Amino acid sequence: MVKAPIERLKKKLLKENLWLFIFRLLKEGDCHAYKLRRRIKEEFGFWTGSVTGYKVLYLLEKGGYVESYREGRRKFYRLTEKGLKQLEEAKNFLKEIYSLI
Repeated sequence: MVKAPIERLKKKLLKENLWLFIFRLLKEGDCHAYKLRRRIKEEFGFWTGSVTGYKVLYLLEKGGYVESYREGRRKFYRLTEKGLKQLEEAKNFLKEIYSLI
């Protein structure tokens, strides 16, 4: 059975752009990976794979968009200025696309 176009769109915009949702949540404050995953489900309505979330955070940290620190056993993440700039650029881009359709 072929998926409806809206289902493909949702997958592309949500799960394949997880960084947008992570940035939005980190803009509000520092958070550890497990809580980020839970908040994504609560606020945006979809689950991320646990490994996927860690991989995305690793790549974002490697790129300088987030940074991490430890508090006890937990590793917390915070959005950097570079990450905040990317979030704003993404929001502007999505507004432009929205206005075209």
